[in-house]
Amino acid sequence: MDQFEQESLDYHINGKTGTLITKPCKTQHELSMAYTPGVAYPCLEIAKDPSLAYKYTNKGNTVAVISDGTAVLGLGNIGGLAGKPVMEGKAVLFKSFANVDAVDVILNVHEIDEIVNVCAAISDTYGGINLEDIKAPQCFEIERKLQEKLDIPVFHDDQHGTAIITSAGLLNALELAEKKIEDIKVVIIGAGAAGIASAKMYRQLGVQHIVLLDSKGVVHTGRNDLNKYKQEFAIETEDRTLEDALDGADMMLGLSSGNLVTQAMVKTMAKDAIIFACANPTPEITPDLVEEVRPDIIAGTGRSDFSNQVNNVLGFPFIFRGALDVGAKKITENMKMAAAKALASLAKQPVPYYVKAAYGDPDLKFGRKHIIPKPFSKEVLIWVASAVAESAVKDGVTDQKDFDVEAYRKKLRQMIYVDGDESSFFH
Repeated sequence: MDQFEQESLDYHINGKTGTLITKPCKTQHELSMAYTPGVAYPCLEIAKDPSLAYKYTNKGNTVAVISDGTAVLGLGNIGGLAGKPVMEGKAVLFKSFANVDAVDVILNVHEIDEIVNVCAAISDTYGGINLEDIKAPQCFEIERKLQEKLDIPVFHDDQHGTAIITSAGLLNALELAEKKIEDIKVVIIGAGAAGIASAKMYRQLGVQHIVLLDSKGVVHTGRNDLNKYKQEFAIETEDRTLEDALDGADMMLGLSSGNLVTQAMVKTMAKDAIIFACANPTPEITPDLVEEVRPDIIAGTGRSDFSNQVNNVLGFPFIFRGALDVGAKKITENMKMAAAKALASLAKQPVPYYVKAAYGDPDLKFGRKHIIPKPFSKEVLIWVASAVAESAVKDGVTDQKDFDVEAYRKKLRQMIYVDGDESSFFH
């Protein structure tokens, strides 16, 4: 066992989350308000008007992180209990990055309708549901059914998080490469939840030529083994292998396994191509290997030790922050797109000094080595949450009508920058 493995095990002893009591309970009077008899009054108010649960309980700032453990990170189907540290970690990120309270809910059921029924049964407790690490294609149906059934946001981060973050990176990389989105060829390795969702979002952005690959090769119209989600992206092509597909490609999104892409394949890609190799912990190909043979390529991975980290933490905490703050009943396609475009725009802004210090790079600025914001930039909360909230109001999925986005951005800034100190956290 190496030092980091032992440190990680020690770090997780007794778990990573607990309960924070937000009101005092140190006197007889406070006790009488916290519980009986005082607790009866908000109960009666909520009984008359259920929407008051958002005022008198923690519902409006609490998200359930729900998983059955069938697709945990790069570990696969290890079960819900074994995946619990990941779900606790998700709760840590919600709180640390967006001050959203989150509770991990581990399910020991796996059928679509069973999961839907359990989530629906407990949904009154929460202001939103983050589905996590549920395998494809079940995850698509579970999310769809819950969105139809519930009046709170339901978001499967494994699908949409990667799509949103890579879309932001794609927009900026194309600007740097001076390419039009409708002209590019995109290759997506991996036809699971993230791959399918990314393909859908790229289409919305204007990409017309997408080659999707699963474990059997290129998804093409001649195959008879495709589920309905893959069929949507089956194309007529002579490409059959990854090597075929990458020839002339302008972008590669890797959501598969480590060391799958060779330098020889990279050499065949188009000029000023883009590679997001997101397999963890080992990417399909590392940026240093890419640069050895193709220094013109803009590369990113899911890892923090390379430039252009594609990390879902840039999305889900802030998307839920914005959705919760306006009481959104769902997360729409426009809200997801607003998040992606906000991230793309933020990457072009001056990088805060504390971010430069955290990464040891005083010259950090928008360019080929910095096409998406760093996870530790607290500006992400302001930009993404406000964009999502504003989009929710425009889409009519909230009861709010008069939404002042500038006032909301000011409130977010006050939340994270304490006493004018830009290095201070809000928690």
